[in-house]
Amino acid sequence: MLPEFYLTYLNSQLSASQLLTLEMLVWLLQFHKQVRIERLAACLPLPILYESRRRHVQRFLILPQLSIPLLWFPLIKRILLTQIQPGTQVIVPLDRTQWKQNNLFVVSLIWDKRAWPVYWQFMEHTGSSNLAQQQALLRPVLRLLKSYEIVIVGDREFRSVELAYWLKQKKVYFALRQKQGSYIKLRGQEYQKLSELGLAPGMKQFFTGVHFTKKKGFGQFSLAAYWKRKYRGKGPDEGWYILTNLKSLDAALKVYKARSGIEAMFKDCKSGGYNLEDSKASVERLTSLILLIALAYTCAGLQGQNIKSSGQQRYVARLKELKRMTRRHSNFWVGLYGQMWIAALEACSDWIGNLMMIRPNKRIFFQKGLRAMALIQATF
Repeated sequence: MLPEFYLTYLNSQLSASQLLTLEMLVWLLQFHKQVRIERLAACLPLPILYESRRRHVQRFLILPQLSIPLLWFPLIKRILLTQIQPGTQVIVPLDRTQWKQNNLFVVSLIWDKRAWPVYWQFMEHTGSSNLAQQQALLRPVLRLLKSYEIVIVGDREFRSVELAYWLKQKKVYFALRQKQGSYIKLRGQEYQKLSELGLAPGMKQFFTGVHFTKKKGFGQFSLAAYWKRKYRGKGPDEGWYILTNLKSLDAALKVYKARSGIEAMFKDCKSGGYNLEDSKASVERLTSLILLIALAYTCAGLQGQNIKSSGQQRYVARLKELKRMTRRHSNFWVGLYGQMWIAALEACSDWIGNLMMIRPNKRIFFQKGLRAMALIQATF
């Protein structure tokens, strides 16, 4: 079920029948975690022939109203305003994911250790993006998030000094990981490779006034270098070298570490969640399917946050695990499991009633669970 403010905005952009179809498709995504059009059509609860349902889904996914700037941008902006105070720093990772012939480029925003998709585009070629494509994807996002302090974060695909210089001109912060074979020039020294700085496990370094690469005309930046210490003989094979205009080592490392949220999001949207890579749809329909995923994903995240705020998450998901340092489930999975639990209650109410009658010794626990269900349902 979509939150009320989602529906209020979507109702102003879609017809009544289009909105109902969208709600049904988002509901199917949450419970079946599958974006294949054939599977969506098979489960779509419309009393018409299967082939008619399949065509209905296909036609819906190519509607011009399903435009990312027109439909998603105002909605994600409204979502962010409810969660993040304007003027606050926001971490915006860039990344790509590729499967089969599809090459998806995504700009996202970190929220509570997960990334939320903000803007996405399928590229016509396989492999890395270039500067022009990166700028094209970033421009509308920078306008959308102009009321925040933006920090762009990227892995080694986005290492170009040209991108850093462009972001610097836009007065945007950035932290872009570099390859260790890249050349830099420190003050009073000759050009050298990053690998020649002497970084070793457990070390941190921060340099200012650094010239990156042997290209001229891009000015000076800072370099944050960090190699995580090995623990029980395990650790990364190399350190991080981060091109940045942030003011300190700690600030650069903090935002770059947060980049892992986009990898978690990709997993949630692919084999670990909605199974995006199983879809055989065209690029146009895939773009719309990702819009549906964005609606479902943010909806589940917000509902998971509400469930935790109500103190009922222990009824939904396992809180911790032996020897595990971090929490077991994200807001996304708590929200998703909460929806599935409530739906199962509604579908199996007769069985549940009979089970409660034949096990009166467990009545107090059942009553507590029913109260928890009512509180969780109130968060939807």
